[in-house]
Amino acid sequence: MPDAVFRTEGLTKVYDTGTVKVQALGGVDLALYEGEFAVLLGPSGSGKSTLLNILGGLDTATGGHVWFRDRDLTGLKDRALTAYRRDHVGFVFQFYNLVASLTARENVQLVTDVSRNPMAPSEALDMVGLGARLDHFPAELSGGEQQRVAIARAIAKRPDVLLCDEPTGALDSKTGVQVLQALKRVNDELGTATVVITHNVAIRKMAHRVIRFQDGNILSTEENAARIDPAEIEW
Repeated sequence: MPDAVFRTEGLTKVYDTGTVKVQALGGVDLALYEGEFAVLLGPSGSGKSTLLNILGGLDTATGGHVWFRDRDLTGLKDRALTAYRRDHVGFVFQFYNLVASLTARENVQLVTDVSRNPMAPSEALDMVGLGARLDHFPAELSGGEQQRVAIARAIAKRPDVLLCDEPTGALDSKTGVQVLQALKRVNDELGTATVVITHNVAIRKMAHRVIRFQDGNILSTEENAARIDPAEIEW
């Protein structure tokens, strides 16, 4: 069994609007492992994104604990969480968040300029199949290509973990498969622990492990004895 890259114990999150309290996580116990490709499934509001944001240091828990390796993230202040995100975590979201006035290479360089041991932007873009599009601006790229630039930007700092929230949610099946191929290559070749939130249940078949959420709790987990290639996924 590989080492755990994340562990949570009794993790809770309550959002207090002042008039109503909403429990987003109800006491989650979970381990995610080095080199794992995990898929989180569940309806909207089931707690998936809240968990991902806490793992990534974008949000803090109300109760319980979350560890990154042996480091307890639960009590870290903003400055320490910023350093943790910068040094260890890559994020990919549904919307690409590229800077329109910068080329693909320059968008990736935004991260490499502040990283400790980055790849060259061209290397990261080549890994996601965009080695020939280095000097194209976002408006000159398709949606799938823009998302792959976002993946290159996330992996260029050589993160320990890659956290992806609906990375194919805005894409059609053909471009979605290209994005999943890029994520699989990163996981296979770099060994980056990868967590993907999706509403597309077919994507579960390419994961090492599938974790289903409902009402702020883990409903079930299952391992895939045989994984399929993204090209085989039926959308």
